[in-house]
Order: sequence, then structure tokens, then C-alpha cells
Amino acid sequence: MPLDTGRVSHLHLVADGEREDAPLAEHQPSIDHGVDIGSALRAAREFRGLTLQDVADATRIRLSYIEALEDLRLDELPSRPFTIGYVKSYAKVLGLDGDAAVARFKVDVPDDSEPLRAPVGVRHERDPRLGLILALGVLIVAAIVLWNVAQRAIAKDAPPAQVAQEHAVAVANAPPPVPVDPNAAPGSVPLGAPLPAPVESTTPEPYKTPGLDDAAANGGSADAVTAASKVRAAEAAKAGVDPNQAVKVGTPFRAKGAVYGAAPAEASGLILQARKPASLNVHDANGQIYFARWMAAGEAFRAPRNGGLIAEVSDPQAFEVYNGGALTSRMGAPVSALGKLVVAPAAPAPAPVAAAPQPKPAVASPAKPQG
Repeated sequence: MPLDTGRVSHLHLVADGEREDAPLAEHQPSIDHGVDIGSALRAAREFRGLTLQDVADATRIRLSYIEALEDLRLDELPSRPFTIGYVKSYAKVLGLDGDAAVARFKVDVPDDSEPLRAPVGVRHERDPRLGLILALGVLIVAAIVLWNVAQRAIAKDAPPAQVAQEHAVAVANAPPPVPVDPNAAPGSVPLGAPLPAPVESTTPEPYKTPGLDDAAANGGSADAVTAASKVRAAEAAKAGVDPNQAVKVGTPFRAKGAVYGAAPAEASGLILQARKPASLNVHDANGQIYFARWMAAGEAFRAPRNGGLIAEVSDPQAFEVYNGGALTSRMGAPVSALGKLVVAPAAPAPAPVAAAPQPKPAVASPAKPQG
């Protein structure tokens, strides 16, 4: 039967403990009544004879929300925190435990956004060897990195052997320092001896256009240049000489890369220059290494004056032999003594002897006729 409030503008509901007919709560449906929390709240409301409007007036909750809450139509309710507050207020108005009502609401309507809890009694154990393998890998990587850093630092600090040797020779050949005159006027600067010329201060060979000489010799005719080139190629093929392997004897030496070996002051005049990449190993008769390097194209080796050195190369045709700054030949064998590659300077040709003047024959004068 609905509760008749008469003309009372405000309805005040009291708990069972405050009412004189408290035994009525003994038969009131509890929070666990029904299939869900909405059914339990509806049953408790109907047991007390209250209408939906009575509950809406007492809780100040919108009537449509009360209806949706009893039917658990969550799509018609506001956000979850507000709905939980409505359930708690609704339960307290009916004299029920608000916290228990909220607990059952959370059970009946679980929150999908909350992560699932791990099963009780299940432990996630990891393989202990995995951590050991990971630590070992980190140590190996760290050792490799440190080794590379140390090697680069050592290589950066150590000067090249050739640079150190040339620096020592330059220091040994440098003129003595000029003494400072204590009686010199202030502001005057003493001048010492002139410095020596820089090492390997050579002038590059001027570029010559191929075929320019042939064109000049034949009046500038391009056909004549082509014909002369074909004639030279035919003569080289007849002689069994590969034009690519021909040696231009007398070509001056020009540094096209680094020059290793002896300093210019201690050189013998013999220079081996690589035409293409090849290995060069210089040692004495006892096998003691004097120089060993994989030579790049353009790099050269300056032979010292001390004799008895032997040169071993991987490709004899890859090295050109210069004597006195001029090209003389190419290495003919993989193993050659440096002393045999040195070409002695040609002896000057004897000056022509002038022939002694021949006496002129006497010419007899004609005899005069007898008178």
C-alpha cells in the first residue's frame, strides 16, 4: 500500500532503530535478496510501501535514475562513480547497509576497465639462467667496446714511424741555435742561418696532352696523329711488347703518395714506387725485417745507403725503379737485391780529338821562258 504523506512537503524517513515499530525490519528483504542489487532495492522499497517518487524526493535523485537503477539499465545512468553514490544513498534511505549495497553492486556489475587480478596461488617463476646469460652478454659487449677504445687511443698517441724518423733527422741536421746577445738593443731580433729546403720539395711534371707532339710534327693533322699512333702500336706488337707494360725511361720521379724508408740525407738514390697495390718486404741476408708494408698505388720506398738489403714483392710489374730521380726500369723478379737495382751513372763520352791540320802542297811556279 503506498505511503500517504498528506500535505507534508518534506518526507523524513528514519532508520529502523529510530522507529517505534522496529520489529518491522526483521522481515525486510536484505541486500542479498533477489537476483541483483536492483531487485533487492525494489523489494525493500515495496516492503516499506514507498513509491519511486518517495525515494526520489528523499534522496534528491532523479526519478528516471531510480527506475534505471532498480532495473540495472546502466546505459541510462551517469558515470560509474555517480551510480555507486546513488546505490549507497538508496540503501541508506531504506535502512540498509550502504557499504554492503555498494559491494554487491560491484559484484553484480564489475568494472571492465579494471585489470584482471592474478590467480591466487600461482607464482610466476623465471629461469635463473636467463639472468646469468644476460649479464655475461653485457660483460662481453663492454669488454669489446673497451678494447676498441684502448686500441684507438694507443694508435692515436703513437706517431707514425716515418714521421718520427724524419723528425729526428731534421732535428739532427738543424743548425745550432743562435746565441742571444745580452748587449743587444731592446726590440732587435737576431736572425739565424736560413732554413733548409722542405723534404720532397719537388715540382710536379707539367701535363702534356697525348698526341700533341705527333700533331705538331705533322702540321696539326688529326689523321696524321691517328696514323702515327697505329704505327707505334704495330711496331710494339711486332716486337712482342705490350704497350700498357712499356716503361717510359727517363721520366722524373713524382711523389704520388707517402714516401717511406730512409731520409733524403741517408738515401742511396734508389726509389721503388708502386703502380698498383702490392706488398713490399725489405730485409737483410739474415732475414731481419727492415721495412714491410702493403703499398697503395702511388706510395714509394726510398732505399738507404747500407747494402745487403733484399726486396721481396708480390707483383714485380707493380713497382717502378727510379735511380737518381729518373725512371730506369721495373722490377723483373719477385726477389731482387737492392744493390743490383742501382744503375751506375753513364760515363761521359770522350771529347772528339781535333785532327792535326795537313800541310798544303807546294805549288811550283811556272818557269819563265829563256830569252
